[in-house]
Amino acid sequence: MRNWSLARQFFVGQLVFVLALTSTISWVLYLDAEDNTFDSASQRMLAVATTFANDPYVLEAVQSPDPTALLQPYAAEVMDELGVDFVTIMDTDRTRYTHRNTSEIGGQYIGSTERALAGEPHVEVFTGTLGPSVRAIVPVFTADDDVTALVSAGVTVDTVSIARNAQLPLVWLIAAGALTAGTIVSLVLSRHLRRATLGLGTEELSRMFVFYDSVLHSVRDGLVLTNLRGDLVLYNDQAAALLNLPPSAPGEPKPASDVGLSPSVRELLAGGRRAVDEIHVTDDRVLVVNQEPAIPASGTKALGTVTTIRDHTELEALSDEVQTMRTLTEALRAQTHEHANRLHTIVSLIELDRRSEALEFATRDLQQSQQLTDEVVAAIDEPFITALLIGKAAQAHERGLHLQIDVAGTLETRGMDPRDLVTIIGNLLDNAFDAAVPSADRHVGLSIHPASDNGDAVVIEVSDSGPGLSDTQLGSVFTLGTSSKGAAGTRGLGLALVRQAVHRLGGTIAVANDGGARFTVRLPAGPSSPEDAHIDGLRAHGETFRG
Repeated sequence: MRNWSLARQFFVGQLVFVLALTSTISWVLYLDAEDNTFDSASQRMLAVATTFANDPYVLEAVQSPDPTALLQPYAAEVMDELGVDFVTIMDTDRTRYTHRNTSEIGGQYIGSTERALAGEPHVEVFTGTLGPSVRAIVPVFTADDDVTALVSAGVTVDTVSIARNAQLPLVWLIAAGALTAGTIVSLVLSRHLRRATLGLGTEELSRMFVFYDSVLHSVRDGLVLTNLRGDLVLYNDQAAALLNLPPSAPGEPKPASDVGLSPSVRELLAGGRRAVDEIHVTDDRVLVVNQEPAIPASGTKALGTVTTIRDHTELEALSDEVQTMRTLTEALRAQTHEHANRLHTIVSLIELDRRSEALEFATRDLQQSQQLTDEVVAAIDEPFITALLIGKAAQAHERGLHLQIDVAGTLETRGMDPRDLVTIIGNLLDNAFDAAVPSADRHVGLSIHPASDNGDAVVIEVSDSGPGLSDTQLGSVFTLGTSSKGAAGTRGLGLALVRQAVHRLGGTIAVANDGGARFTVRLPAGPSSPEDAHIDGLRAHGETFRG
C-alpha cells in the first residue's frame, strides 16, 4: 500500500468509508423499521382490545351464565377478519372465555394483568401459549366503573417480524444506492486526483517536493514559477534579490502587480509568452530572462510558466569597459596613421630645405594635439573618463565629425562610480555620433560643468546636429528595446543603461529637441543613496526622467 499512488489510496480510503457509512445507515434503518413495526403492532392491538372492551355486547356476554358460548364465535370472526393471532376475553381471575385454540378455553391466561385490573390499559411482549407475542390488555368496565373482565388482543413476534422484513428491500435499496453513488463519486475524485498528482504516491510527492525545493533554492539563477493568471506562485532567493521581491513564503500566489516589478518583467510574467534570452533592464540591473510554459507530460494544457533570470549587469559593465578600450585602440590606430602622414610632411619639408616651415608645422600640430588632452586632464580627475574623451575625440575626427568638448571648472568625481560615468558619457556620445553622421553640419557637442558655484552637482549635456526626436520617441527613448538610429541615434540597450547608471548615481536625465537631440544629465557631487532617487518616467517633451 505504501507504493500505491495518492489517487489509489484516496479511492480505497473513500470506498472503505462509504462501506462503513452505508453499513451504519443500513443498520440504523433496520432498527428503525423494527421499532416502527413493533410500535405499529402495539397500537393496532391496543385499538382492537379497546374496541372489544367498549363493546356493550361483550359487557353483556361476560355477565351471562355462559360467556364462552356468546363470545367465542364473535372473537373468532374478528380474529379472522382483522388478521389478529388471538383475542382472549377473560374473567378477572384470568379464566379464559375465548382463545384461538379452543382447547385452551377455561384455562388460565398467561401474561400480566395487574395494571389492567387496576383499570389501566397496557401493552407488552410476553410468551404465551402461541409463543412470544405483542399483546394489549384492556379492562372491561361495568356501569359503576368496576372491572368485570379483561380483553387481550395480540400478534405473535413472528408475524411482526414478517411485517418488518417486508420493509427490508427498501432498506437494502437505499443502502445499495448510497454505496453506488459513493463509489462513483470516489472514482471521479480519484481520477481527478490522479491527473492532478500525475499518478504519484505520497512518499514520491514528499520526496519530489524536498528535492525540488532544494534545487529551487540552490541554483544561482533566479527562478520564478507563475500560474496562468501571471501570479507569482513560488520563487527562489536569487530571484528575490534580482527583482527586489520580498522573501518567498508558502501561501496565496502574489499578483505580479503587487510586488513592485519593473513594467517589462511584469508584462512578461503576466503574458505567459515564451521568451529566449530577452534583455530586461530594471532600476539597478540588466537581466537576461528565459520563460517557458509549464506543461505536464500527460497533457497539453499549460499550468503556468517557469522563468529563469540571470544577472547581466557585471557583464554589461565589462562590455562597456571593453568598448572603451576598443575606442582607445581605434583612436590610437587612427592617430598613428595620421601622425605618420604628418611626419612624412615634416620630413619632406626638411628635405626641401624648408626648415622654418617644417618647424612651424610640427609646433602647430603638437599644440593642437596636446590642447584637448591638457584641457581634459586639468578639468577631470578620473583617468577612465579622460581616456574615454580623448578616444571619442579621435573617433569623431575619423568619422568626419566635429566634436566640441567644453569642460568648465573641475569635475569632482568623488563618490561617483567611474564605470557609471563611462556608461553615461560613452553611450550618449555614441548615440550622438550616429545621429550626426547623416546631417549636413555633422556636429556633436559635449558640455561638462558644475550646476552651481558651490559644486553640489555636475551637469553633463550631449547634443547633436541630427533631426531630433519625434513626440513618440521622446516618451519612450529610455525604454529597453526602443531604437531609432536613423532618426535620433538612440540604441535599444544603450540609453536604458544610461538611465540605470543615472539612477545608481542618484541623478536625473532629461531629453529635448534643440536643433537636434539634447540629453541633459544632472548628477549630485559626492556620495548619494540610489534609494533616494525616484523614477517618474519620461511623459512629455523635455520632461525630466529620474533614473
